[in-house]
Amino acid sequence: MSLSVIVLAAGQGTRMNSRLPKVLQPLAGRPMLAHVLDTCAALGAGGVHVVIGHGADEVREAFADSEVTWVDQTEQLGTGHAVAQALPGCTDDDIVVVLYGDVPLVRPGTLKQLVAAARADHLAVLTAKLDDPSGYGRIVRDKRRRVIRIVEEKDASESEREISEINTGLIACPVRLLRKWVSQLSANNAQKEYYLTDVIGMAVRDGLNVQATQATSKNETLGINDRRQLAEVEAVLRRRNAEALLDAGVTLIDPARVDVRGTLVCGRDVTVDVNVVFEGEVKLDDNVVIGPNCYIRDSQIEQDSVVHANTLIDSAHIGPRCNIGPFARVRPETYLGSEARIGNFVEVKKSAIGKGSKVSHLTYIGDATIGANTNVGAGTITCNYDGVNKHRTKIGSDAFIGSGVELVAPVEVGDGATIGAGSTITKDAPDGKLTVSRSRQTTIDGWKRPEKKAK
Repeated sequence: MSLSVIVLAAGQGTRMNSRLPKVLQPLAGRPMLAHVLDTCAALGAGGVHVVIGHGADEVREAFADSEVTWVDQTEQLGTGHAVAQALPGCTDDDIVVVLYGDVPLVRPGTLKQLVAAARADHLAVLTAKLDDPSGYGRIVRDKRRRVIRIVEEKDASESEREISEINTGLIACPVRLLRKWVSQLSANNAQKEYYLTDVIGMAVRDGLNVQATQATSKNETLGINDRRQLAEVEAVLRRRNAEALLDAGVTLIDPARVDVRGTLVCGRDVTVDVNVVFEGEVKLDDNVVIGPNCYIRDSQIEQDSVVHANTLIDSAHIGPRCNIGPFARVRPETYLGSEARIGNFVEVKKSAIGKGSKVSHLTYIGDATIGANTNVGAGTITCNYDGVNKHRTKIGSDAFIGSGVELVAPVEVGDGATIGAGSTITKDAPDGKLTVSRSRQTTIDGWKRPEKKAK
């Protein structure tokens, strides 16, 4: 039997108080639904059918590159009705798993157990035991502990509400059986909706055993309906990611204060200090040290490099044994060669800085190429923008740029050249020579500062 997945993602999420559809709410830097689709991929599902309703066009657009089948639920008439919209796309010989777009933490291993329980013509349901089951449907068992039905809280009796085992909503079942039962659903309940959970009673009626498998952690089954629950799930993901990093040998100074909002791949003996955010695809090679309060996005940092406190690195490639920060900003399309130094309050954009070169203090380098072993003094600016177009600055190897220099692009500074402090360079500076461009210093005798006139 092949495996299909139906993901129910049509809800509006009114308690979010947001213009975004609920499944597009950001969770660990990505739409909530993206985490569910990752789980589908890990299951090896042959077909993924996503039922959408509120904000359907926005959801489709956000996942335009995903290999899923979109199913429109124009009226939200309950979970059973949603599944009925997707079942025509499933083959009778398949096993189908029903997931929810707002339940993003369930692990693939848990679902594989659920699928295994359904393979012998069984209906399998994922349950969990909660200290406070309020808001969830309850699992009703007979005296022999067999599952006989699920009752929604609004329809439950007082004794049924005391049951601590809850329905997560996640089920696995042969398609041919689920198709039959869904077609028999009724909306005769407090909500006037077609409950998918009613198929449990139908399976019992037809003499089938309902297999209940429990989630390994109650956190797996957390659903998201409001901002508080979103924050709770975010915290769980943060802990999961931190635990995975620790297991891989990464030193986290405080595991509770590291955020991974994407994919972080680390080599051996990496150290990450507190309040660091990784976003997108980030790779840290062996012995990299990340100081506190840093933000790193879509970047690679090679071995033995150190990023000091309060540094931002975005879409850059940092070579080996580099030293960056504190309070540095490395912007997209920047490449640092080995042993380069970017110091405090330095901003670099769309530039290549060669091996061993230093840009140490209070400097802006944009649209530039710098050779090896060049020193750029404090307060230097590459004036790359003329109000319409960007222009490049080229600085050779072994050059020395004095403090307070303005390099007006397009301009080239040769190998071994020296630029005197305070110069404004508008023409190419030749190799191996000192170039200075300053107005003559003048002292005016008898000059007095203006004084405020008394009122």
